[in-house]
Amino acid sequence: MDAGSLTSSNKYQSKCPDQRRTVRENLDRFIPNRSAMDFDYAHYMLTEGRKGKENPAASSPSKEAYRKQMAETLNINRTRILAFKNKPPTPVELIPQEFYSASIPQQSKASKPRRHIPQTSERTLDAPDLVDDYYLNLLDWGSSNVLAIALGGTVYLWDASDGSTSELVTLEDETGPVTSVSWAPDGRHIAIGLNNSDVQLWDSTANRLLRTLKGGHASRVGSLAWNNHVLTTGGMDGKIINNDVRVRSHIVETYRGHRQEVCGLKWSASGQQLASGGNDNLLHIWDRSSASSNSPTQWLHRMEDHTAAVKALAWCPFQGNLLASGGGGGDRCIKFWNTHTGACLNSVDTGSQVCALLWNKNERELLSSHGFTQNQLTLWKYPSMVKMAELTGHTSRVLFMAQSPDGCTVASAAGDETLRFWNVFGTPEVAAKPAPKAHPEPFAHLNRIR
Repeated sequence: MDAGSLTSSNKYQSKCPDQRRTVRENLDRFIPNRSAMDFDYAHYMLTEGRKGKENPAASSPSKEAYRKQMAETLNINRTRILAFKNKPPTPVELIPQEFYSASIPQQSKASKPRRHIPQTSERTLDAPDLVDDYYLNLLDWGSSNVLAIALGGTVYLWDASDGSTSELVTLEDETGPVTSVSWAPDGRHIAIGLNNSDVQLWDSTANRLLRTLKGGHASRVGSLAWNNHVLTTGGMDGKIINNDVRVRSHIVETYRGHRQEVCGLKWSASGQQLASGGNDNLLHIWDRSSASSNSPTQWLHRMEDHTAAVKALAWCPFQGNLLASGGGGGDRCIKFWNTHTGACLNSVDTGSQVCALLWNKNERELLSSHGFTQNQLTLWKYPSMVKMAELTGHTSRVLFMAQSPDGCTVASAAGDETLRFWNVFGTPEVAAKPAPKAHPEPFAHLNRIR
């Protein structure tokens, strides 16, 4: 047993030196450098320096004055005993500051401020005799910054740049009321769909009727859409017709796929695809390249997911093959489609009738207008579809929406016979500050439509 203990002890002793050396080498404890210490000053402070404080009565005024003089002469009025004699060296920059600041974004740059979304309309105008019909399209804002609205059998124009108002046309009872309006891309010519199945083309500048398109439909024309010089019309008879307004025989293609009234028409930005929605709950995608004048054109995709009329249609401005559609009161959903494949990408139950849809031209946002119960406008963040704001003020379903050319202001018309303007999309970011307008607020001089 003793031998074993001795052997174990010897083994332990043989390991100790190496272990102690390793510990000493790896410790990071700070050990003061004796060469940096003033031992004379330290000894004085520990012995002589406190005698006067401990026994103040023994020191005379002359001795106290002598002590202070010696302390100032010998620089003994320090408070620290241990101190570095030299300042630590300045750290060396491995990367020069100019290269560092150039390669890494500056943290001081202010983040993008959150946009303020006004919860109330900027202006409210009376719109008497506005027809409360979900299947019509009675409001449009042209590229020349003129808003057109149909009130009964009369079409009115408002110039947003100077606030002027004018009456374009008042129709006879036999032809009216007006069932749809749509500006041509040039912002000068406007198409007017009528209750008697005709479509009129007007020059708004000259206030002159150019021509009337007849013979295409058997009943009222409730939806219109332009594709350059081609005017597409949708009627209660379920037909969709492409009209070349430059030629005498204006009917160039006919699309047949809807069994009931066509209430929504929108061409894509490329002009290659047409979306159509109807009262038969169907949504069709038509391809312009496959259109034929000899026989009815077959649709590219037929979507049957909606369970109510499909009127609200909006093509995405930042993704050409993305289409948003909204269903009526029995459906209440906004759906997103890949129009190349026909696949439904997402569906959101809004809780109320979807009357109109508009994309923000400057941000990834979608605006929808609704009916009962709140009659609100809802701003959604895409693609999360989180509600950003709900704009209330209308007391009846918000049937129509139109967007200003700059994409900032939205006009909404409702069954409560009011027209409201909302600064919902904010001001787009521009490189240079634009010159101030003569009338910064649209329609500043109007308080009634008529």
